[in-house]
Amino acid sequence: MTIDERSAAAAPVTGLRERKKRRTRNALLRAALLLFLSQGYERTTVDEITDAVNVSQRTFFRYFANKEEVVFALQELVESRFVAELHARPAAEGPFEALRGAALAAWDGVELALSEVVPVDLYMRSYRLIESTPALLAVHLRRSTELEERISRLIGAREGLDVDADPRPRVAVAAFCGVMRVTGRLWGRGEDTSVESIRGLTETYLDRIGPALTSSWRGSA
Repeated sequence: MTIDERSAAAAPVTGLRERKKRRTRNALLRAALLLFLSQGYERTTVDEITDAVNVSQRTFFRYFANKEEVVFALQELVESRFVAELHARPAAEGPFEALRGAALAAWDGVELALSEVVPVDLYMRSYRLIESTPALLAVHLRRSTELEERISRLIGAREGLDVDADPRPRVAVAAFCGVMRVTGRLWGRGEDTSVESIRGLTETYLDRIGPALTSSWRGSA
């Protein structure tokens, strides 16, 4: 058998193995989130998660370092999609235009990406779980700060600026991320937990950044 023939024979096995690993990871993720939502994050143990999927603790830790990593796995997916969209924005766009375009494009495609892992509603409910659990909210704020710095440096690179010497990228990203936090919090308090709802809220608030920062508010609606 030639090298090419051996590679062709091995490819389906490798693909099957990867699909099995992905199914196991997704099953652990779904089971963990459902348990967190039904009985609370702090009260849920790794043993309960593995029992729900009928796997060992060793299998769990092969995919996740701890319970915290499970909770933020979907957030990481959404954030990674946003960063990828920001990288892809046309170079001619200004900072706010690029950030706005990336955010809306990410929400446009994230429903399909999420549905391949868990039901979209489960992601939406997990967002509320983070907001209502002090230990998770603290982690969320730390991760948000780290993401904000990453985005600032990306914007600085797009504009040819050194973010440590020029404050504008960090100022712009701080305003953008502040809007994202506000819309997420408002959406989390509402009754409509759809992707369309948070996308629409995000678009409305992002479109108000410029006027809010540069215009007089008196007599305006």
